[in-house]
Amino acid sequence: MKVSGFTYMRNSFKYGYPVIESIKSILPICDEFIAVVGKSEDGTREAIEAIGSDKIRIIDTVWDDELIKGGQVFAQQANIGLKACTGDWAFHIQSDEVFHEKDLPEIQQAMKDCKDDPSVDGFLFNFYHFIGDYKHIGTTRRWHRREIRVFKNMPNVYSYKDSQGFRIYPSPEDYANQTNSRKLNVKLLNARIFHYSYCRNPDLLLGKVKRFNNYYQSADKTENQYKDYKTFDFGTVADILAPFEATHPATMKKTIEAQDWVFKHNPKKIALSFRRLMLHRIEQVTGWRIGEYKNYKIIK
Repeated sequence: MKVSGFTYMRNSFKYGYPVIESIKSILPICDEFIAVVGKSEDGTREAIEAIGSDKIRIIDTVWDDELIKGGQVFAQQANIGLKACTGDWAFHIQSDEVFHEKDLPEIQQAMKDCKDDPSVDGFLFNFYHFIGDYKHIGTTRRWHRREIRVFKNMPNVYSYKDSQGFRIYPSPEDYANQTNSRKLNVKLLNARIFHYSYCRNPDLLLGKVKRFNNYYQSADKTENQYKDYKTFDFGTVADILAPFEATHPATMKKTIEAQDWVFKHNPKKIALSFRRLMLHRIEQVTGWRIGEYKNYKIIK
């Protein structure tokens, strides 16, 4: 059995992405790792080279401005990495996601058990979304609960929309036209994805948020939206958070120790509508997220 890891990134350090920690977290169970590196000015490529693993293969790209709108460029870059994979399984990880070393044996065993099972296309993982610092996680509908990150390396699998997940298409033409896609049949594993998107120095986070918003709205609108911000205001994340007291992945140890900002969460300042609050309460009691978007089909 051969496992191909793959990811994409550009200017990761400029915006505070833990891309090196991300790659290192799954490298032990990958036979090869494809890093699709967009042209960067912050040493991202050099840092990936410095990992010094002969498993890693770098593909250099230049992001197409015509694909910026709606985050299409994310799917394009993910597909470049995916189509370079040569393994039986493709293991996708985004550059602000990290896996815990304790979960790798379960993932590896699941791939072995299901390699020749035609009913299983891949595996689904639950998310821990860290908000503000490394001690708080988001629990409401604002944060997606699950996503596919491991799947069989089939030629008709492509990244879906803005790289949130993957689907099967009958032909490249169907993918180009976004028609006739099929959701992957997946098993939900206990392994977790540690997602650090809103957990970084607020100066870097402001740059990241502004840059990300530009993929979905005009740059002028983004600049106007954040014109009064000198740093990211964590107070704008007025959400219900839960304390996180378990261990983080080992690759994040030095990053967490180097935290250079203070996050204070005010549980009394929650910007949720009555409807969203009720939906959250129902989910907390029953485990059912009503109306949840699911880009997958869970099988037993």
